[in-house]
Amino acid sequence: MIEAKSISKFFSVINEKGIAEGLTAVLNVSLTIPDGKIVSLLGPSGCGKSTFLEILAGLQAPTDGTIHIDGKLVLEPLPATRKEQIAYRRRYRFISPLANGVFQDRPKHDIAMIFQDYAVFPWMTAVQNVEFALKLRNAGRRGNGRLKRAELTEKAHFYLHKVGLSGFSNKYPSQLSGGMRQRLALARALSVEPKIILMDEPFAAVDALTREKLQDELLRLWAETASYGEHITIVLVTHEVQEAVYLSDEVIVFSPGPGTIRNSIPIEAKRPRARTDPALVEIQERIFAMFQYDINQEAEYSI
Repeated sequence: MIEAKSISKFFSVINEKGIAEGLTAVLNVSLTIPDGKIVSLLGPSGCGKSTFLEILAGLQAPTDGTIHIDGKLVLEPLPATRKEQIAYRRRYRFISPLANGVFQDRPKHDIAMIFQDYAVFPWMTAVQNVEFALKLRNAGRRGNGRLKRAELTEKAHFYLHKVGLSGFSNKYPSQLSGGMRQRLALARALSVEPKIILMDEPFAAVDALTREKLQDELLRLWAETASYGEHITIVLVTHEVQEAVYLSDEVIVFSPGPGTIRNSIPIEAKRPRARTDPALVEIQERIFAMFQYDINQEAEYSI
């Protein structure tokens, strides 16, 4: 379970006059994401949803608030005052480079992340890209838990087959279409068999038809993960209303920046779903109405 409590994120930015001023990306966001669910963070560009996703992943520390995954703290907030900085140094004064070296290859939380720009290595073939992720995870294992080289390669091919790339294992990313590169990113994420996958607008760079195919592929793979335990948890950032409603068990609607939770909408339609399901269309219309209201209010306020 993912638990976010009162998450805020502030940045200091330099304006055009060269003066530092504050920017609030996320403001007092609290939510709980149960295990095995697909949850979308939906909102307009600049509303802080990607920043919030990176805080969930531990790629950024929150300014205020905490994220717990299965009861474990992801990253504590950054010290903001001199008193907090002194306390922070005292707390970690015994952590040495050696200690960091011992633990650096052991993931604290079982998370994989997929970015909008594919984030695959262009100098590696498809199978080498998946093997790379497996080797990183393998480095943190000890004894019988470590996979042999042949086992790593076999597992990489297995997950390429799962996403329909078994015939392209020796191709480089430049030789793959945009949809194929995103399938490769998905294969790499699934190969380490995480409990949680975080996705930052993963289908934004492909055409509409490919996008729908990738959405269906994601749902198929998510359904298959239940065969070895329970469904993985997926948290998806998107600004596409139809995508959020079609994929999700719950849609978290962010307000325009600074990002706060505008509304939380459960999607109770049974799976498999049809994009033309009147129940889904009605929810989409409700969300569009929220966005239109926010846009009108913002325009009126600016005038």
